[in-house]
Amino acid sequence: MRVRTTAVGATVLLLSAALAAPAVAATGAAGPAGHGHTATREAVEAAVGAGVPGVTATARDAAGTWSTTAGVGDLRTHRLRSTADRYRVGSITKTFVATVLLQLEAEGRLSLEDTVDTWLPGVVRGHGHDGRRITVRRLLDHTSGIYDYTTDDGFTRAYFQKDGFFRHRYDTHTPDDLVSIAMRHEPEFAPGASWSYSNTNYVVAGMVIEKVTGHSYATEIRHRIIEPLHLRATSLPGTRTTVARPSSRAYSKFNETTGPTYDVTALNPSLASSAGEMISNSADLDRFYGALLRGRLLPAAQLKEMKTTVKIPGVPNTAYGLGLIERTLTCGVHVWGHDGGIHGSTSSAVVTADGGHSLAFNFNGDWTGDTEAVIEKEFC
Repeated sequence: MRVRTTAVGATVLLLSAALAAPAVAATGAAGPAGHGHTATREAVEAAVGAGVPGVTATARDAAGTWSTTAGVGDLRTHRLRSTADRYRVGSITKTFVATVLLQLEAEGRLSLEDTVDTWLPGVVRGHGHDGRRITVRRLLDHTSGIYDYTTDDGFTRAYFQKDGFFRHRYDTHTPDDLVSIAMRHEPEFAPGASWSYSNTNYVVAGMVIEKVTGHSYATEIRHRIIEPLHLRATSLPGTRTTVARPSSRAYSKFNETTGPTYDVTALNPSLASSAGEMISNSADLDRFYGALLRGRLLPAAQLKEMKTTVKIPGVPNTAYGLGLIERTLTCGVHVWGHDGGIHGSTSSAVVTADGGHSLAFNFNGDWTGDTEAVIEKEFC
């Protein structure tokens, strides 16, 4: 979704600078690997020192599972964050959506080379958009050129500025509503001519899943991924405005670098749809990405397709596959995963290529904090 991001130079909205730093509170390890994560814990604490209200993180490797928290989950009560916290994961949703489409390809029910119009005739049409020229693959790797609805001025005023957000936070949107916003604009470029992150791509991808299967993308994700992997903290809330407990509050400053911090926990996630509506926790995200990279969710051919990447212009050592980001860290380690942001919530989930070492974490503020530092310290 359209919030601050890390190395991926995707759709970016920097939502201001530092809080007065709350007190740091770090927990001990939740497993035998705890002694090896000192640098990660320090990076988490540094994020809180830079103004993030609180952080929760969980890593898994050959030695076991390790978790830590820092800071608070509620600025009013000073309740600490929990290692079990559920949170809105934003664009991490995209990896789940891409996985379902690749499963459907493996089953022979669609092809990545199918055009959007094969499944959704006339939906992507207008002001130069033409779904007859855009393939499913180009939706998933962001080479379609489709305009990102979240950058529309009216949408920005309604959902990413303070007054608009508090008036419209409970509005319901259908996928057709969101795509129609994008179709009022010209495309960013001709299909395949460049790369540009567009949330509209994944709204359309969710619509394709529904057309192919006869079920919503949420139903397919639950049936194909959440239930088999026993992801008990993971959900697709639809229009539900709350986050189930255990969870923390989510905070924003709405484009300001100083000034008030606002509680933005409650919102209708249909504004994100299949581009970013999901809720999960760090342990579930570790399990999902570990299973994905180990080949438990996709046959080898489809996992290879998912890991076929496009360079992201202007962002070194980072490339985008099919709903999957590849990073080359400063120490040379390659990790795969996705970042996610939505109001008051900034998350990352990454895993090594063999699926054996994973990390997922969340900041419950959307304006500051160094997520890249946390990743670097865990894997380097």
